[in-house]
Parts: sequence; C-alpha cells; structure tokens
Amino acid sequence: MQAFDHRKYHPTPAPQMRNRQWPNRTLTRAPRWCSVDLRDGNQALLEPMNVAQKQRLWTLLVKLGFKEIEVGFPAASQPDFDFVRWLIEAHAIPDDVTIQVLVQAREALIVRTFEALRGARRAIVHVYNSTSPVQRERVFGLDRDGVTAIARQGAAWVQREAQKYPATAWTFQYSPESFSNTEMDYAVEICEAVLDVWQPTPGQPCIINLPSTVESSTPNIFADQVEYFATHISRRDSIIISLHTHNDRGCAVAAAELGVLAGADRVEGTLLGNGERTGNMDIVTMAMNLYSQGIAPQLDLSNPDEIIQVATECTALPVHPRHPWVGELVYTAFSGSHQDAIRKCLQRQQAEEPWQVAYLPIDPQDLGRDYQAVIRVNSQSGKGGVAFVMERDYGLSLPRWMQVELAQAVQRASEADGGEVDSARIHALFMQTFVNDHTRVSLKGYRLDRNGGHDTLAAQIMVDGQTQLIQGHGEGAISAFVQGWMRHSGQHINVVDYSEHAIGSGTGAEAVAYIQLNLNGQRVAGAAFDHDTVSASLKAVLSALNRVSVGEAILPAALSPAAS
Repeated sequence: MQAFDHRKYHPTPAPQMRNRQWPNRTLTRAPRWCSVDLRDGNQALLEPMNVAQKQRLWTLLVKLGFKEIEVGFPAASQPDFDFVRWLIEAHAIPDDVTIQVLVQAREALIVRTFEALRGARRAIVHVYNSTSPVQRERVFGLDRDGVTAIARQGAAWVQREAQKYPATAWTFQYSPESFSNTEMDYAVEICEAVLDVWQPTPGQPCIINLPSTVESSTPNIFADQVEYFATHISRRDSIIISLHTHNDRGCAVAAAELGVLAGADRVEGTLLGNGERTGNMDIVTMAMNLYSQGIAPQLDLSNPDEIIQVATECTALPVHPRHPWVGELVYTAFSGSHQDAIRKCLQRQQAEEPWQVAYLPIDPQDLGRDYQAVIRVNSQSGKGGVAFVMERDYGLSLPRWMQVELAQAVQRASEADGGEVDSARIHALFMQTFVNDHTRVSLKGYRLDRNGGHDTLAAQIMVDGQTQLIQGHGEGAISAFVQGWMRHSGQHINVVDYSEHAIGSGTGAEAVAYIQLNLNGQRVAGAAFDHDTVSASLKAVLSALNRVSVGEAILPAALSPAAS
C-alpha cells in the first residue's frame, strides 16, 4: 500500500433520515453561548495559562457578555482548582454568570470537583465519558452495557455530591464524548440512562452536550446526527441540547450553525477557535456570522483589537491576518477592481439604508475599524484603490483619466520597490507626475477681462528664467490662455477634459485643477493648486506643458518679453 493512500479511510456513516427538517429552517436568534477558553482552550496550550492570565481572560469573557463560562478541570489540575477557588472567594463571578467545570465519570475526581465549587451560588458540573466504538473496543475493552454503566454511575456520583451542597444552584451536564463517531441509537440510549438518574424537569433541566470530539464528516451529516438525537431523545422539554464542535476538517463553525438549525439550543466554543489539534468552534466567527445576517449575537464584539490583544497575550497564539471578520487584512482590498467597487459603493452608501458595499459584508466601523485600512495599494492594485487613497487622505477627487495614469505610476513603483505603496508615496508620485507648474515655465500673474462670455486674458509667465507675456481670447480663462499660447508658440493644443474642486471649506480653502490636453497629437495631463481657481487652472495647463517640454523649446524666441 502506498504511503499516501486514501483506501485506508472510510466515510463516516450517516444516520438514515427520511424527513429531515433542518435544511428548511433559518437561523433567527443566537444560541446560548458557553466559552470554554479557560478549560479546553487552556488544555490546548503548550504552556498553560498562569492564574494572572486566567484572571485577565476571565475579565474579558465577562465583559464580552458570556453568561456561561467553563473555567477549568479542577480535579485534574491544582492551578485549575486554585483558579476556581479564587473566582468564588474573591466574589469575581457576576450574579448573571454561571461557571462550568469539567470532570470525568470517576468518583474521586467528582468529589474533588465539588470541593472546588464549594460556596458557589450557581454552577454547571459537566461530566463525560467516551462512547464511540473505537473508544469502547480499543481503549476501554467494554461493550455498550459496560460503557453505559460508567455513564450511569458517574451521573449518580454527581447527583450524590450535589446534595451535600444544597446552597448552590446546580445544573448537571453530560457529554457522550465522541458523539459524532458514536452510533446514533447508542448515543440516545446512553443519554437516556443518564436522564433516568437525574430526572430533569422543565423547571430544572439538564444539559446534554453533543461533541464532535474529532470532526470526521461534512457539516450536513453532523446536522443529521443532531436532528436524529433531538427527535429521538425523551424529556426534550427538560433538556438543553448543547454542541461542542472541533475543527479537524475546518468546518466547526458550519457544523455548529447547522446543528442549531437541527435543534440544538446551546453552543460551546472558544474565542478565535483555540483548542486541541486544529481547534474548537470559533465563537467570534459564528457570532459575527449571525450579526452579518441582522441577528443580535448577544455578545459585544465591537472591539476585536482588545479581544485579539488579550487572547494572544494570554495564550501566546497569533491570529492569522485573514482570520474571519477580525483579521488585520479582512477589510483590506489589494485588487484594483475590488478597490474601485468598494470606493464607488462607499460613496453611495446612505446612513439610513441597509449596508450594501461590494466586498465588505459588514461595515468595518462596527468592529472599531476605520477606513484607513480598507484600501491598500500594491502592484495588483488599480485606479480604484489609488483614487480611494487620494480622496480619503488628501481630499483629491481625481478624474478617471488621471486615476488610470497615476495607477500605472504606482504599479511601476510597487514593482520596483517589491511591495506595498503607502499613502504618502502615492501622493508623492501624484505630485511628481502631474504638478509641474514651477519648472521650465511658470505663471507670475494674469489679467482677465470678461465681456459677455468672451474673455481676454493677458498672462505673465516665466520661461527658462525669462519673463514673457502671452495674450489670448476665448470662452473662458482656459480657452483664452490656450489660444494665446498656440498663437505665439505654434503648438497645436486642444483641451480634452478639465475639472476642478475645492479642498476643504471656508475662505482659506484651496482649489485644485486637473486638465488633459492634446498637444500635437499627444495626450498629456497636468494638475495644480492655488487659492485662486483661475490661477489653479492656468497652472494646470502649464504643468501639462512642462511634462513634454524636456529637451524642447517652450516658446520661440520671437515671443515679446514682458514689460518690466
């Protein structure tokens, strides 16, 4: 057999569902959330968190709005035991928050667990044992009845110990570990055995948690398993069905979403998906998925940078820059067509209408991000991204033909530099390329006489250090200036396009003018700034002329010098 041979694997058996309902349902509300960062997430770390780190992460989880938090495995770890004691003795648990602890179905561990919880107002005791065929046969060497006896006995020990602490409001939780790899009829059977011990009621329900301890099937099969369980278990009105999906196949969030459609009430997971092997269900991702569909996630995720900072500093695990919803680059577009679409949509987006922006499924500002990071420019970028940066950072609304030419200059710079081109560099390229009104020829002053739409303009210009005078007539200052230039230079010029706008507002606002000329059959663009709009327009013409003047005579010697 070859080393990489698919034949040694087989598909996960799917339950036979003749009338599945979950595909026709729609998510309309958030499930009950339970964070397991401090237990499952902590067990997954190369170096488990110390008490100070656990306290910091606990504070964040409470701040985010979690009402159920699994805080440790106190019977298996002294630091976990000490942390649970600190929570209780320091009165660090808010009245509306319930702590949860995990324990195997072993008597000594269950006794120790309840000792750790002594004095808690409210707590969930989560007991489990493995139920899959491979666990039964290859790990424990037991048949179904033997494994069911472990679950039943564990449930009885939990019930017995809880009676010793009547001041605490207890909730019992049971997990048939490796549920998704267990025969569905047996998963129901073993949970029924536990329910027979606990005798839950609608007024005092228990939690049955269904883990995909190792994710080994597509999410739709997991949803079938959940729906099978939910429709075959008794006392459905007295149990809360919870899910605990893992991410071995990269589908933990999808499996949880479909599992809720299939009848689950509650979801366990971790912030940003930390957990054993490939991780647990990512609560941030699932909650933001709901939020993007107009569903209140019941968690405050408006400051993801704080979540990332605390989580990474406590766990020493990095967050991928393209992590769903909160990664550094998820609201960043490098593709030129994407950038152009984002820019156009943002310009049209109205505050009172539903969010409709191409490539941005939500408003980044909802997550405390601003648009400084929406558009970034590299060699893959186009005119849209360049235009967005120029307008956002410098107030310059470039006409399309100038966007195209500037984007080409930016691309060349990016390819030469080998990376991203920042805003300041783009602006510098714009100034170097288009604003050339103080090189070989510049404007010293002008006089404009207007008479019924027919303008006469006399302009004093500096040409290669010599002051000269040109005069012209036309419909508007630009037309008169160009006519005067052509008359004296012999060059043939057409104004192809022109636009101008103010930068800022008030009496101190500056004008910027953009012009595209056809000069002797060659199109050339120029731009210029001035507090006077006519001066800005004339300087833009000179900027364009200066771009093609290298090595050429600007004006023939016959031009008369201006009077001193």
